Amino acid sequence: MSILEESGRGLLLGNEAIVRGLIEAGVKFASTYPGTPSSEIGNILEEISEDAGIYFEFSSNEKVALEVSAAAASAGVRSFAFMKHVGLNVAADPLMTLAYSGIVGGMLVLSADDPSAHSSQNEQDNRYYSTLSLLPMMEPSTPAEAKEMIRYAYEISEALTLPVIYRTTTRVNHARSIVEYGPRTDTPAKGHFYKDDKRFVNIPAFARLNRVRLLELNKKAQELSEVSPLNRIEGSGDIGVITSGVSYTYVKEYTSGAAILKLGFTNPLPEKKIADFIKGKRYVVIVEELEPFLEDQVFRICAQNGLGVPIYGKRSGHLPREWEYSPDTMKRLKELIAVKDMSAPLPPADVKLPNRPATLCAGCPHRGMFAAGKRAVGKKEVVYCSDIGCYTLGLQPPFHAADFLICMGGGVGAAGGFDKSTDQKAIAYIGDSTFFHSGVGPLTSALFNDHKIVTVILDNRTTAMTGHQPNPGTGRGFGSINTEPIDVETMVKGLGVKFVKTINPYDVKEAEKVMKDALDFNGVAVVVSKCPCPLELKRNNKLRVRECHVNQDKCIHCHMCVKTIACPALVKKGDIVRTEPAQCIGCGMCANVCPKGAIEVKE
Repeated sequence: MSILEESGRGLLLGNEAIVRGLIEAGVKFASTYPGTPSSEIGNILEEISEDAGIYFEFSSNEKVALEVSAAAASAGVRSFAFMKHVGLNVAADPLMTLAYSGIVGGMLVLSADDPSAHSSQNEQDNRYYSTLSLLPMMEPSTPAEAKEMIRYAYEISEALTLPVIYRTTTRVNHARSIVEYGPRTDTPAKGHFYKDDKRFVNIPAFARLNRVRLLELNKKAQELSEVSPLNRIEGSGDIGVITSGVSYTYVKEYTSGAAILKLGFTNPLPEKKIADFIKGKRYVVIVEELEPFLEDQVFRICAQNGLGVPIYGKRSGHLPREWEYSPDTMKRLKELIAVKDMSAPLPPADVKLPNRPATLCAGCPHRGMFAAGKRAVGKKEVVYCSDIGCYTLGLQPPFHAADFLICMGGGVGAAGGFDKSTDQKAIAYIGDSTFFHSGVGPLTSALFNDHKIVTVILDNRTTAMTGHQPNPGTGRGFGSINTEPIDVETMVKGLGVKFVKTINPYDVKEAEKVMKDALDFNGVAVVVSKCPCPLELKRNNKLRVRECHVNQDKCIHCHMCVKTIACPALVKKGDIVRTEPAQCIGCGMCANVCPKGAIEVKE
């Protein structure tokens, strides 16, 4: 069943359910920079936004995404800005001031957190952004609730004239459940911005007044939280469990015989309801992912209300502070609720699951660029500064081309730091989408501060890691808006970079020569590795079907192809190297590095 149907039901992914919730809530403006686990929301909106009457854009980064949606909401249009958890760091600057000015039309800011760092560089818990910004926050527990809660969240947003932080986690975004379709709310697609300098222009004099306004709205939000249907008590007993988000589903599945306070409106917390729930309990267990966000506030509420009930959770060591919860953790929770002696933490679970490490795909052009870079470097000591994307996998052998990684765009900035603070040469690898996201600024700074670095922009013509979304380098070609791609080389030259060369990374030998010249250049050198991602070509039925074949009569078993490219389509058994037809795309990269021409490319 289509997500656009007027009524019915569907087995929806959490992110699909969120889109359905946007449709039912009458949202008319949405923006994002793609990031797992929120990516599918944007992918779906790209396809259905015009039919749903929603303006949607992939913005150049999360800061811009929040700013454009904030403008729409300030003009009275219901808007939705969404991103993965680390994306909210990028958007935090406008978010903090937007809390002061507030909005007119409802606005949600979705933060898709990633406990266990399945696809992220950290596990940060963005619930703390709600207390930092004094913004209300809501947390769904299931895909069905993720859809239902959206309409209510917009009502709260408009009642408070504040954006609402909508926090999901990977297991909510990527779970499936039956979702009932509800009626749609009709809201205006166009608004009008009514000027109010004291509210919307936060110079210091006005900001001080708006701070007082925000604190008053926070008090009103707490009153709403106390009576919110999202905060409810289930069951009874002298043992209490306080939980939120996906942790609630684990509690329901793995425990019995306890009273449960299920929190969905989690900032501000319903403090009176929590205190009343705790009274008379033998002890209370706090079950949440990831930090002890609820737990610490429950301790405070107990202290302020003179409650001496023991609180168990992460602070007591009974539940882990790291990673998402699992069946093993829930076994510990079940034992915790049934255990009589609470004096010591439970022993850790000892079940270990096998790992499946990520790897660059067969025929990935990044392999050729990493190989060329390593060859050009030779025995020189360099620092490889990586970035967020597929190319972070350059960390793996045989490339070992990632020594430092912090954030989107951080590689180029860090390279300049290493140049000025060490005698080592620095090479920064950054993707095309990441370059537009946050690489232009540090490259500009490198020119301004005379950093002598090499920046390799890996332009694979898509935003590959998060699901092949468009970016400024590909242009926009969905819906009624069509824009031309921004050429990376032209843009870099426009910044004033003197050494700029574009290469095909499948031609490893030529790429090696260019990298040597770049390393010798006394200044900022930029190499653009331009080659489409094979998965993107395959998705658009543009992949040229070829196959590499190892001529065993010519092969001298030097294994240079395996050592240099390490393509998963190359299979080494003993001394013999063959290609695996099921994986090989015939890119010819391995043939390019074979010293004897033993690898032949055939149509």
